Amino acid sequence: MTYMLNRNNFGNRANAGNVLSRHEAEALLNDWVKNERLVLHMKQVGALMRAWALEKEGLDEAGAWKWEMAGLLHDADWDQWPELHCSKIIEELEHREIDPEIIRAIASHGPAHFGVEPETKMDKMLYAFDELSGLVHAYSLMRPEGYAGMELKGVKKRLKEKSFAAGVNRDDIEDACRRVGITVDELILFIIAHQPGA
Repeated sequence: MTYMLNRNNFGNRANAGNVLSRHEAEALLNDWVKNERLVLHMKQVGALMRAWALEKEGLDEAGAWKWEMAGLLHDADWDQWPELHCSKIIEELEHREIDPEIIRAIASHGPAHFGVEPETKMDKMLYAFDELSGLVHAYSLMRPEGYAGMELKGVKKRLKEKSFAAGVNRDDIEDACRRVGITVDELILFIIAHQPGA
């Protein structure tokens, strides 16, 4: 299923630096998303984005919150408005005059689906973390010890099994890693290392 946005400009440059507070972002998330598994996925992606921004990009707290906010809200409209996926949350954030970098990252988190190419590092990392973190989490649910002691080879084995977490798009994972210039192994290890209980 595709949800072409048919646009390439998002937000207003005059709003650069404008963000929701953590309280506002979580209130929006809780108001729009009733599916607990989806809430968990979005919080996981947000936490991974924050960790990458701080550790790999050397951003400060304000910069890391922009990355985290993009992750936290990227699927906010999927639960209630699947047919408007991505366009509804984009319009909401534009209405709230949020930084266009955050809006664009959300718009480009599935280029094959939304028709928007990831350009910035934030765009590319959101795209990369989205699908792969879902697969890693699905694998953790199969293991009695969850993320603790999880190894790269176990995840790689599941990645090759097309029937495992069948909703996870392997082509998107490969494409995202290629675009951002990191290996899937590096990304998997980062995801495992940044989970509670890992």
